[in-house]
Amino acid sequence: MRESGHVHRTVKAEVRENLLAKLRAGEPRFPGIVGFDDSVLPHLERALLAGHDLVLLGERGQGKTRLIRTVTMLLDEWTPVVEGCEINDHPYAPVCTRCLALARELGEELPVAWKHRDERYGEKLATPDTSVGDLIGDVDPIKIAEGRTLGDPETVHYGLVPRTNRGVFSVNELPDLAERIQVSLLNVLEERDIQVRGYNLRLPLDILLIASANPEDYTNRGRIITPLKDRFGAEIRTHYPLTVEDELTLIRQESVPDIGADIPEHLVEVIARFTRLVRESTAVDARSGVSARFSIAAAETAAASAVRRAAITGEEQAVTRVADLGPIVHSLRGKVEFEVSEEGRETEILSHLLRRATAETFRSRLGGMDLSPVTDKFAEGNQVESGELVPAGELLHRIGPVAGLAKVMARLGMGAGEESPGHAAAALEFALEGLYLMRRLSKDDLDGVTVYRT
Repeated sequence: MRESGHVHRTVKAEVRENLLAKLRAGEPRFPGIVGFDDSVLPHLERALLAGHDLVLLGERGQGKTRLIRTVTMLLDEWTPVVEGCEINDHPYAPVCTRCLALARELGEELPVAWKHRDERYGEKLATPDTSVGDLIGDVDPIKIAEGRTLGDPETVHYGLVPRTNRGVFSVNELPDLAERIQVSLLNVLEERDIQVRGYNLRLPLDILLIASANPEDYTNRGRIITPLKDRFGAEIRTHYPLTVEDELTLIRQESVPDIGADIPEHLVEVIARFTRLVRESTAVDARSGVSARFSIAAAETAAASAVRRAAITGEEQAVTRVADLGPIVHSLRGKVEFEVSEEGRETEILSHLLRRATAETFRSRLGGMDLSPVTDKFAEGNQVESGELVPAGELLHRIGPVAGLAKVMARLGMGAGEESPGHAAAALEFALEGLYLMRRLSKDDLDGVTVYRT
């Protein structure tokens, strides 16, 4: 290994040098992270270049854990460890009792194994029942039973933090950790060592510690003790996607791809706008926030509704339509915390916001377009019946031929290869819903059946 020119670096030096190499090459540093390029990531990069342990502070569902896990991509792909070492000692600089003894005995013949960067990440959700033994370590009664003395350092069973030595360790929801347990992390962050019960044990750790916290937690469930906050080098605020485009990208990236239904782009935009309106609503508890998982689950629920219709009616292709958006209100109501004064109006509020999101998307996509060929279908008092279980072919038959439908589909982002009956029905039903919201048509909703008329 020495002949190959391998150089021993600390974890923070490794992250710093690899991050600088990616910055110079213009490569993505944190793949899969959406909407943080000009806000969160510059602060994170400065913290990592400075070698700081850090706290990511933000409401639920802002991608804090996802962001922490991508930091491991800045580690070397493979790193050497002493074979069989519980705490991943580097062969050049062993620190545990076992590896020090092996190094003295074997010298340059010390056995070496290689560990992938994915194995150098540790994570603990800070639940109130977490103990010092879980994080740092404790006496192993089995080793005592084997005949070793209580004062032997090798009787220690290492916790999660030392087992992630020479890696990245994450503590999620740090304020939920009992204050007396938070004290056990003080030495890890400052002196870079651990203490286990009454052992005369100083174990220098090489670790990058990143914690996440929700601002609400500081007052409602717990707090980060002041000495621990002082030992973190940086506190970085995260946020929800700032633009509709970022929200769209996030939904497309994170929603389950194999549900079996196509979601046209304009309906993804409705869901993105709906999520943003829910976050901005005064009826929703702003301290709790509206997770990014809300919009992802909404897209998946709408797609599942289309799959269900296709299975029941025998449609060959499942394409999501406006009729599939209604069920998401009932499915996702429990994911939103409302103000106490709005108790009992949750469904009404979400339904209103969904209509607003649909209207905004209609104005964005089809605003100013001549839709008289659609409204002409209702000129003689005709009506069109749609609904969650009306197949696409039947809906098209009820409406009849519409001049300029291809232009409507093009404005909705349906390009080549999306001329199927399902996509045509999705475009026409969206146009009907938009005309209703613009007060150019009337609509009746009765038991899952929607009737559009003049």
